[in-house]
Amino acid sequence: MQQLSGLDAAFLALESRTVTGHIGSVCIVDPSTAPEPLTLERFTRVVESRLPLVPPMRRRLVEVPLGIDQPYWIEDPDFDIEFHVRELALPAPGSDQQLAEQAARLHARPLDRTRPLWEIYLIFGLQGGRVAIYSKVHHAAIDGVSGNELLAALLDVSPEGRLMPEPRARVGERQPSAVELLARGAVSLAGSPLRVARLSLSLLRSAPVLASSALPRLPLLDRLPGRDDEAIVSQPGLRAPPTPFNRSITQHRRWAFSGLSLPEVKRVKNAYGVTVNDVVMALCAGALRRWLDDHDALPEVPLIAAVPVSVRTEAERGALGNRVTMMLAVLPTQVASATKRLRVVHEAMRAAKEQHGALPADLLADVTQFAMPALAGQAARMAARLRLLERAGLFNLIISNVPGPNVPLYYAGAELLAYYPLSAITDGQGLNITVMSYRDSLYFGVIACRELMPDVDRLTAYLGDELRALTGSLDKPPPRRRKPRAR
Repeated sequence: MQQLSGLDAAFLALESRTVTGHIGSVCIVDPSTAPEPLTLERFTRVVESRLPLVPPMRRRLVEVPLGIDQPYWIEDPDFDIEFHVRELALPAPGSDQQLAEQAARLHARPLDRTRPLWEIYLIFGLQGGRVAIYSKVHHAAIDGVSGNELLAALLDVSPEGRLMPEPRARVGERQPSAVELLARGAVSLAGSPLRVARLSLSLLRSAPVLASSALPRLPLLDRLPGRDDEAIVSQPGLRAPPTPFNRSITQHRRWAFSGLSLPEVKRVKNAYGVTVNDVVMALCAGALRRWLDDHDALPEVPLIAAVPVSVRTEAERGALGNRVTMMLAVLPTQVASATKRLRVVHEAMRAAKEQHGALPADLLADVTQFAMPALAGQAARMAARLRLLERAGLFNLIISNVPGPNVPLYYAGAELLAYYPLSAITDGQGLNITVMSYRDSLYFGVIACRELMPDVDRLTAYLGDELRALTGSLDKPPPRRRKPRAR
C-alpha cells in the first residue's frame, strides 16, 4: 500500500459532475515503420510488457472510511488489461477536426475509480494512413514531469523496441478492511498537531511574501527600460478580469491542437534575448487578445495566467505523483504590438519568478496534506454550488509548458510524429493551454468548455499568426538613418 499525498488527493476532491481530474495526450504515429502490423492485439501486448516499469498503472484506489485520511494505492487484485486498452476508428475522411472532436468526447468521460485510473485508445482511420493514440491518466497519479517519465516507459528509441525481462506472475494486494483503514487514519489524526505546527511555522516564515502577493491593492507598475510609456504589472492584484471562459463549466469539452516550429521560436528567443517559455507566453497572450477582440470581450487590463512550476528534485526523479506548485504571471493582452507584448512578458515572468522564488517549494503540498479528504470534497462541492471559483477570479487560465524529448521515438514500433497534450479545466477557468516540445516542434493542446468557447480552434490558428508576426519583425530591415542636412 502507498498513501496518496494531500496534493495528489486534491485532484480527486475537485472532481464533480462537470469537472474531471485526469490529463492526457494524443500521439500521432506512422504505423509503416513498425516491424509488425499495429493491431490492437500487438499494441496491448506492448503496453502490458511495460507495466512493470510503471507501477501506478496496476494500482487502484482504496478510500479510508469517513474520509478521515488520504486514500491509498493498492495493487489491483482484479487487473484486466483489456479494460484499459481499447480501439476505435474515425469515419471517412478521418480529418484532424474529427480526431479533435473524438478526443474531446473521450476526455470528457470520468475514469472508473474502481479500477486503475488510466485508459488508452488506439484510433484508426486517420488521413494519410496515420494512427492516433489517445491516453489519459488521473492527475492524482502524475504531474507533467512524471507524465513524461510514464510516456518514456511506453516509448522506445528504435522501431525494434527494447528487451524486457520475462513478466513475473503478479498477485494483487489484499484490500485492507475498513477497520484496518480506520486504524491507520486514527494514527494519522494523532499526528495532526505536529503537521499543524509545521504548517504554521512555514506560513509564518512566508507571511511577508504571501501578504505582498495576496492583499488587494493597486497594481505596482514598472516601466520597461528604454521604452516609452510601456508599463507592465509586476505583481497582479487580487482579481483577474472577467472573460467569457471564466464561468462555471459543463461536462462538455472542445479540444484543438496545432504544432509550431521550435527553431522559429528559438530564432525569436535569441533575437530578443528572452526564453522559449517567454515566447510561448507571448504567443498565448497574442492569440487570446485576438480571440477576445473577436468576441468584443477584450479587457482593458491584462489577463492573469497560472503557470505550473515543478519542484521535483533530482532525488525525486522517477517517482510519480505530484510535485508541483503554481506561479501567477501577467499576460499583456491589452498591448497591441506583438514585439512589445514579448518584452512585457519577459519582464512580467522575471518579476513572477522572483516573487514565486521567495515562497517555500513545499508550501502547497503542506497545505493540501493537512486537508481531510471528506472536508476537502465537501468544500469543493460547496465551492461549485456557490460558484466561488468563478467569483474569486484569482487567474483567468492555466498555461503549462513541458519540455519533451528531442530525439525520434517509437510507439510499438510506429514512429511518433506528433504529441498533443490535453489537460483539465475547472469551474471559473474554462480554458487550459498546454504545450509539449518534441524534436523540432512545439505542440499546443487547447481544451475548453464547449459552451463557453465553442470556437477554440480559432485560438490555435491565432498562435501560428502570432509566431509569424514575431518572425516577420526579425526579417524587416532596420530603419534607415536620415543624413543630417548640411547648413
